[in-house]
Amino acid sequence: MINFASDNYSGVHPRIMQALTAANTGCACAYGDDTYTADADAAFKALFGDDIASYVMVNGTGANVLGLAALMRPYHAVVCSEIAHINVDETGAPENVLGSKLLTVDSKDGKLTPKDVEQFLFAKGVVHHSQPKVISITQSTEYGAVYTPEEVKALGDFAREHDMYLHMDGARIANAAAALGVDVASFTRDAGVHVLSFGGTKNGMMFGEAVVFFDKKLAEGFEYLRKQNLQLLSKMRYASCQFVELLRDDLWLQTARNSNAMAKRLAEGLAGIPGVEICNKVDVNSVFAIISPEHQEELHKQFAFYEWNEATHEVRLVCSFDTTEQEVDSFIAAAKAICR
Repeated sequence: MINFASDNYSGVHPRIMQALTAANTGCACAYGDDTYTADADAAFKALFGDDIASYVMVNGTGANVLGLAALMRPYHAVVCSEIAHINVDETGAPENVLGSKLLTVDSKDGKLTPKDVEQFLFAKGVVHHSQPKVISITQSTEYGAVYTPEEVKALGDFAREHDMYLHMDGARIANAAAALGVDVASFTRDAGVHVLSFGGTKNGMMFGEAVVFFDKKLAEGFEYLRKQNLQLLSKMRYASCQFVELLRDDLWLQTARNSNAMAKRLAEGLAGIPGVEICNKVDVNSVFAIISPEHQEELHKQFAFYEWNEATHEVRLVCSFDTTEQEVDSFIAAAKAICR
């Protein structure tokens, strides 16, 4: 079975596995008081500047929820896209842990604009309404769209103007950075993002994400939040050493460039096949296409992928750091043979 279902299906990059093996020697201080975690923090500072605070986490849901928790009180609300991971794929974790409301915006590609957020400002100062406090965006979005630095800055400026914060879910931030071809700081710290969830699992790591604060004052007490909410690893070195290796020599960008390139190759190969309709502009590592149910059934015999929208028969095809040209070409060949 060839994987186009998710970059979570993929294994671990060989260099990351080697880093884990190297870290598995002797003992190391627990709960992040180890040299690997210090090196991971130094690697994040090399990316974003010395005036940041970084925290290694267990998983993406924990990173998102606790990143938001640092910015909010229970009576606050988060404005996000209706297809945002925090709204659709975290089993209500933000509401459950934060006690806060999510205010969602209809958006086909998952991107927000200041105008989308503006509609909720009427509630500010009204005691009967949850108070909009955080704008949460996903980079790249759940539908494979990418925010430009200018688009993020517009939201960052809007947030500051209206006493709000800007949070970024960067589960696939490497794919966005590779697609944009710009310094990652240009569409995060420099564009007005306050807190970033920096993804690793979808980009070749075994496990682990990180929360990065671009205003260290917002991180005050975060170590206690992390412990209280089950995200403090005792053997932290095994998560931290992966980030050290992932960020070394731009490995995180090399892996993302491959997954992005394979998705473009896949979309180009599928375009024009009768019975296949490409639905989105392919900038990162996901392709969305409409394929009839009977053709999906045949393709599922050889390939793993998800039906994204049952009503329209839209599927999602995701490429990973280890997706090969041969795997892509085999899907295209099968689609040509089946979707006739």
